Amino acid sequence: MRKGFTLIEMMTAISVFLIVMPISMGAILGIFNANDKVGTLKITMDNLNLAVETMSREIRFGTTYDCGLVEPITPTNCLTGSVVGLSFLANDGKQISYRRGDSNNIVKSIDGGPEISVTAPEVNIQNLTFYVSGASGPPGDTLQPRVIIVIKGEAGTKASSQSGFTLQTEVSQRLLDNGL
Repeated sequence: MRKGFTLIEMMTAISVFLIVMPISMGAILGIFNANDKVGTLKITMDNLNLAVETMSREIRFGTTYDCGLVEPITPTNCLTGSVVGLSFLANDGKQISYRRGDSNNIVKSIDGGPEISVTAPEVNIQNLTFYVSGASGPPGDTLQPRVIIVIKGEAGTKASSQSGFTLQTEVSQRLLDNGL
């Protein structure tokens, strides 16, 4: 019966341990980094989802879509896209404007007042484009006004955990535009 390990067996066990341990730790750290990235991305995308949902709801119940940010607003189609922003009249008669802010965020202004960021700082908006159709047609044209919103950007604050995204949604005016 054997009572102990030989020096070669001990050295082999330690060598295997020294090889396997760093690989295992690297895998565990990779899992932690992936979990951090997914958590940050989920929070950021939830914020962006709320911002787009709020914009969509306000646009849906609004009227008089204009691809500029000047007053008075007049119904304007912009089928080539607007890099300036979108203005419209809300259902309470106030003018609401959305545009890409100087801090690469989406900002909102009510009646020309101060701009309020509607996205979190972790959301880096690279491009915000509005396409408007059916807003400036003749009375009774049967084209319901609609707005297509295209957002391109990155989510996350650390370079290692940033993820790019492209989001597109279409909103049609709820008020029937039948020219009556």
